[in-house]
Amino acid sequence: MSILVDENTKVLVQGITGGFGGKHAQLSLDYGTQIVAGVTPGKGGQTFGEKTPVFDTVSEAAGETGATVSAIFVPPPFAADAILEAVDAELDLVVCITEGIPVADMMRVKEIMKGSKTRLIGPNCPGIVTPGRGENSHGGCRIGIAPGYIHKRGNVGVVSRSGTLTYEAVYQLTELGYGQSTCVGIGGDPINGTSHLDVLKMFNDDDETEAIIMIGEIGGNAEAEAARWAKENCKKPIAGFIAGATAPPGRRMGHAGAIVGGEEDTAEAKKKILAECGIAVSETPSDMGKTLVGML
Repeated sequence: MSILVDENTKVLVQGITGGFGGKHAQLSLDYGTQIVAGVTPGKGGQTFGEKTPVFDTVSEAAGETGATVSAIFVPPPFAADAILEAVDAELDLVVCITEGIPVADMMRVKEIMKGSKTRLIGPNCPGIVTPGRGENSHGGCRIGIAPGYIHKRGNVGVVSRSGTLTYEAVYQLTELGYGQSTCVGIGGDPINGTSHLDVLKMFNDDDETEAIIMIGEIGGNAEAEAARWAKENCKKPIAGFIAGATAPPGRRMGHAGAIVGGEEDTAEAKKKILAECGIAVSETPSDMGKTLVGML
């Protein structure tokens, strides 16, 4: 098994005719992902690449191709409406890569999504990768911008707010001989869809996932919430890393959500909570893989 997506998942790409969206749609196709459609209003009837059809609307694309998941590469002013169009089409999952969506727009999206069947990953995230079972793990499902070639099919789940640190953890695991079940970048914005806790619960229930790396950063209480749940409920070893140890209080560091606002928002406070909850904490990003392997 894997969580959220697998090699059979049919994916459509909103913004496939843009330069960034098109580049990563092609990389996903090369990885073996079933990119079955693109969506760009006004460009329906065109074809992307050799044979991927482009539609004017998400509902039309899903109805014609059976796509259940959308990857969004739409510019920030239009991204919120793109998410809501996918929600209206009742897709199972929306992965929003777009960075810089206004907070007010995401507040509107969160409110409208209450009670819907659609799960949102992101925004401002690298996406999801479930490595394949073919040669060199080809044939998996890559949604987003992660470098597919560093992934290897295996039994470690990875969840992270940081794209770069997701890739770093994956690369370290692969170099150490440990593959991944699914890697989920949940994004660094203050208002996002899926949390660390949501993903930990899915990994805990996934038979293929035997261990977990959880990567967080300063700002918010999502990591503490997940760690406290894991202490009482998670049956699998978890290694953690918290970025931002040297960040000055009050200064936003990179991600929109990475700003210290309370006592539990600092890196030191989060690392202390993780350790108290039985999570092995890596002091540097270069030791994330070794820290987990040391628990196995």
